[in-house]
Amino acid sequence: MSKPFPHRLVHLVRLFATAGLAFSTHAAVAQQAVVPDTITQRVMACTVCHGKEGRAGSDGYYPRIAGKPAGYLYNQLVNFRDGKRTYPVMTAMLDNMPDAYLREIAQYFSDQHPPYPPPQPSQSNPAELERGRILVHEGDKAKGIPACIACHGAKLTGTAPAIPGLIGLPRDYLLGQIGAWKIGTRHAAQPDCMAHIVQKMSTADISAATAWLSEQHVPADASPTPTLTVKLPLECGKLSP
Repeated sequence: MSKPFPHRLVHLVRLFATAGLAFSTHAAVAQQAVVPDTITQRVMACTVCHGKEGRAGSDGYYPRIAGKPAGYLYNQLVNFRDGKRTYPVMTAMLDNMPDAYLREIAQYFSDQHPPYPPPQPSQSNPAELERGRILVHEGDKAKGIPACIACHGAKLTGTAPAIPGLIGLPRDYLLGQIGAWKIGTRHAAQPDCMAHIVQKMSTADISAATAWLSEQHVPADASPTPTLTVKLPLECGKLSP
């Protein structure tokens, strides 16, 4: 009686040979499919979290980076790389990137202008929203808090080269970043004007300002103000003229 083993062995050899041929064909096709070396292709790692074109989502965790001033985006990339801002994923991605490449990434996202989503209601009461509006447009002289528009522009869409916009962002994100300055886990170039301002704001002030900002519609032209035209209300890194 013939032994079954040799026949099974021949069958397995044929299967492996067929699989090997298929793998070789796939590898040859893969070699021909060259990934384009473009900035759009290279920043796809960023869009996994920040959304297509950097538009982000409404979850409040990853911010919109599209359309922000290139200088601001560059500063944040440097801060993550150098440890002034702490988020392990960002630090790991940026650890070995040179300044020139970070500027290229920043400029790419600054040039993107996808549409903004509609604002989400904050569920705040009218009194809180009015307090927020006053803080944003007038500040609080008694507390030494300047108006947000004094730095972030009359439209609150930011000021080139390095001051970001404040509208079009979820309230949770705004609360998270102001809170980080409040407890000292976020830093900017000295003198750190935001850290100085936030220390003068009460919890109620922060809640009111973020509530009002998050409910504002973004104007049709959401571009940052081209340049600083007035002296900032206090020294702020290298931004003051």
